Amino acid sequence: MVFTEKRLWLVLALVVGLGFLLLGFGGREIYRQAPPLPEHVVTESGRELMTRAKILDGQNVWQSIGGQQIGSVWGHGAYQAPDWSADWLHREATALLEHWSRAEHGVAAAELGVDARGALEARLKREMRTNRYDASSGTLVVSDARAQALASTAQHYQQLFGGDEALAELREAYALHDDAVVDPRQLEALSAFFFWSSWACTTERPGVAYTYTNNWPHEPLVGNEPTSSNVLWSVVSIFALLAGIAGMAWFVAARRAGESEPVAPARDPLAALELTPSMRAVGKYLAVVIALFVVQVVLGAVTAHYTVEGQGFFGFPLSKWLPYAVTRTWHIQTGVFWIATAFLATGLFFAPVIGGREPAGQRLGVHLLLGALFLVVGGSLTGEYLSVARVIDGEASFWFGHQGYEYVELGRVWQIALYGGLLGWLFLMLRALWPALRRGAEQRSLLALFTASVVAIGLFYGAGLLYGARTHLSVAEYWRWWVVHLWVEGFFEVFATGALAFLFTRLGLVRLQSATRAFLASTAVFLIGGIPGTFHHLYFSGSPISVTALGATFSALEVVPLVLIGYEALHTLRMQQRAAWMERYRWPIRFFVGVAFWNLVGAGLFGFLINPPIALYYMQGLNTTPVHGHTALFGVYGLLSLGLVLVIARKLCGARVWREKHLRLAFWAMNIGLALMVGLSLLPIGLAQVVASVERGMWWARSAEFLQSPTLELLRWLRLVGDSVFLIGVASLAWFMIGLRTGWSLEPESASPPSAPSERGRSRARQELLVGKAN
Repeated sequence: MVFTEKRLWLVLALVVGLGFLLLGFGGREIYRQAPPLPEHVVTESGRELMTRAKILDGQNVWQSIGGQQIGSVWGHGAYQAPDWSADWLHREATALLEHWSRAEHGVAAAELGVDARGALEARLKREMRTNRYDASSGTLVVSDARAQALASTAQHYQQLFGGDEALAELREAYALHDDAVVDPRQLEALSAFFFWSSWACTTERPGVAYTYTNNWPHEPLVGNEPTSSNVLWSVVSIFALLAGIAGMAWFVAARRAGESEPVAPARDPLAALELTPSMRAVGKYLAVVIALFVVQVVLGAVTAHYTVEGQGFFGFPLSKWLPYAVTRTWHIQTGVFWIATAFLATGLFFAPVIGGREPAGQRLGVHLLLGALFLVVGGSLTGEYLSVARVIDGEASFWFGHQGYEYVELGRVWQIALYGGLLGWLFLMLRALWPALRRGAEQRSLLALFTASVVAIGLFYGAGLLYGARTHLSVAEYWRWWVVHLWVEGFFEVFATGALAFLFTRLGLVRLQSATRAFLASTAVFLIGGIPGTFHHLYFSGSPISVTALGATFSALEVVPLVLIGYEALHTLRMQQRAAWMERYRWPIRFFVGVAFWNLVGAGLFGFLINPPIALYYMQGLNTTPVHGHTALFGVYGLLSLGLVLVIARKLCGARVWREKHLRLAFWAMNIGLALMVGLSLLPIGLAQVVASVERGMWWARSAEFLQSPTLELLRWLRLVGDSVFLIGVASLAWFMIGLRTGWSLEPESASPPSAPSERGRSRARQELLVGKAN
């Protein structure tokens, strides 16, 4: 079968159409089958315990104090404090068991005989799993005994978050700052929200034998065990993975059959490129990228240290001024900001090159966009701090402070401003690309798909605006993952693939036809798994089994294009030997090879480790998730962003030769440091937690008793090794980039290559570059 561009476009159109059809179907089911929010929760004797309004008030309190940056709910969030839904479930269940034991047998539950305890545990399962919610009246009824267990559990949380001195040691173990919530009404509301999230975990859906969260978390005490669907769809996901790998191998073999390598140009095709004013202005973006990167890494080191000392930094009580919830929020937000800035800068730099001319006023637009970026970064980080410090709270916090959701923590006002900035970037990109789009040159297909990715980046962030402060948690999670998975992991990757395709064709490393077909094919393969694969984040977030089926089946295909990435990386590395001038680009290319390695290991192997439902059932919310998160986010998107930054920096430096020793140290130290961080600390801790989760339950794997054990504490201290090596790499990169401005990273002028070609030669080379006359 011949894979023509026309056929590949047809395949891509079918993939995108089917993908969004399935994503919409799953979203509809989430809206329809989300765990109900009762209007009233009452006891059998008629006493009202809480209302829907109080539960949602509690959700707002949870969001404003950091939300998913303080522990997790339904497995999503930070890993130091407990998962509050799992923790509440275990505490309430043991409190109810203890109440019955003392009331009916006069002894503690631990002192009961085997038969008596077995009878009470069977009764506990019936009590906790029976659905007593009346949809017609919106009323949830609980027994008087369970109401007492609920009250004692709520008291524990009110003391914990309210700053009770008796729980100071536990707060330190959780890295929870003192007096996180001071208003008694807010403490009651927070407890109500935690109860509801736990109730959804242990209450069976009407007509089936599993809970609203598909029996997650693992809790043998109440009968929460993996369902048959968890096993079935895990098998299907593995089958889909193997079939996809076989299909990809066949496709690559067919595509490469009879395909010859292009002949590299005798001279650097980019050497004659004349920088426009807007392209020079992009240099300021590079400074912002490196500055935010340094800040993010320092905040990450502080956050990691809090997992050891809880509220101190080598004895200094840093959490009084900079709590864990703030440092983790800023660590994630600055990471998103610098990576996104690098991608936006890449687009702005190459858009005039691809389009063939500089639109009037483009430089001003580039500067205005940078100003908007400063406003969003400064405003959002300030608002998040004020929210955690309780200067602003409630719905005001959602708008100006902290939304509480991981990766989209910034207040809604700043989120809208960021969306406005993205739309501005889209406008600047389209006006620069428009001449090439009108011209319809040889690279029409490549340009069209690249432009489509630009439009997707500009528009799809808007999905994060489709939930509000009091939106149901299941629904908010659905839209949040549109941003985190689809926008970041999906369309940014397509955009980066397109940018590299243009770069490699211009450098003569890849034929235009080959690059176009590869771009179309890889985009189709990635999106067939990437779009409906969004659901693999939502297996246990109050979603129905149909969502699990879609997520497990399609997300396995996300790994498929990564299995051959090692071959492509080595092929790319060998291409730099074709001509002497390619040596100038060896470090950007090596960063791209690093991307290929971590794509396979971090996104592929570690991603699939937690992807099947049966694996994630035990692993969700454990340190196996940040193993994937760190190796994929920095290893793939971080290194890719830095590689693109180096390409831009290479052109901004003109013909000057780089002194590369600090760049070499940066590359190897960051990659080795990341490997040590994972191998010495995160992965061993995660695997130890998996064993604990399987043997005793999720609550135990996330408990202070387990995480503060000597062995796990040693493993957390060992992270210092990897973090220190990584920090050396970051410092070396920053030193090198500063040196490009000051001169210490550049060889003297006399050591640079001969001067640029004549005006006639420069004009001819520029024309060939812009029109796209690649091999």
